[in-house]
Amino acid sequence: MRQPGADGGARRAVFSPVENRARVDAVVRRIGDAIELGLLAEGEQLPGESELAGQLGVSTVTLREALMALRQRGLVITRRGRGGGSFVSLPDLPADDRLRERLRDWSTEELRDLGDHWAALSGAAARLAGQRTEPDDLHQLRRTAEELVLAQEAAARSRLYGRFHVELAAAAQSARLTREQVALQSEVGVLLCLVLGRDEYREEVADRLRVVISSVQDGAHETAGTLAERCVRETTARLVAVRLSL
Repeated sequence: MRQPGADGGARRAVFSPVENRARVDAVVRRIGDAIELGLLAEGEQLPGESELAGQLGVSTVTLREALMALRQRGLVITRRGRGGGSFVSLPDLPADDRLRERLRDWSTEELRDLGDHWAALSGAAARLAGQRTEPDDLHQLRRTAEELVLAQEAAARSRLYGRFHVELAAAAQSARLTREQVALQSEVGVLLCLVLGRDEYREEVADRLRVVISSVQDGAHETAGTLAERCVRETTARLVAVRLSL
């Protein structure tokens, strides 16, 4: 049975066909990224092997190899027998000292370049969402923003923040933008724990996301795009500041 998680376009992008090359790796990356971002909920049962293979456009043999790799990474557990299947298992995020070590692997230039890419994706997504999305279709974005306000742990906050940007791309009704955002968040998401731990910044981010949603709802697509870009650049600047302090 499906548990609460991301709905609509974000989920469709997760379970859309993968590219032809390196299909096992592509399936592992697609499902693994979705789990780490919280697009698939803890304990959620994945579709059966035949159904999931069909959704992803791969053979059941390829899918089984991918599921084995996901089990080895601790992202999926498999239960046999009645009521069995493959279930999502959210990973434990590294402690702060390990996150800082991971951040040291990034130069400030690389972080700024990543931020430019992220801002371009989110800005484009917000502009398109403002042109294409009906107000009633913004429920998931609002829910994610409100969950961010209530989230107490940095790990949960980083997942929700990343999920918001993926759902914004889904609201743009662009499967390609959504997949690009999922891939980008898999790179930066865990590092955001280092800047989202402070309550005052969590509240500031949540306020920024609410304003983006309001602009999308009003059809003010240029304003929505500019606000989304500004939100990303502020987050990136904070991450760069942490990197410089190491």
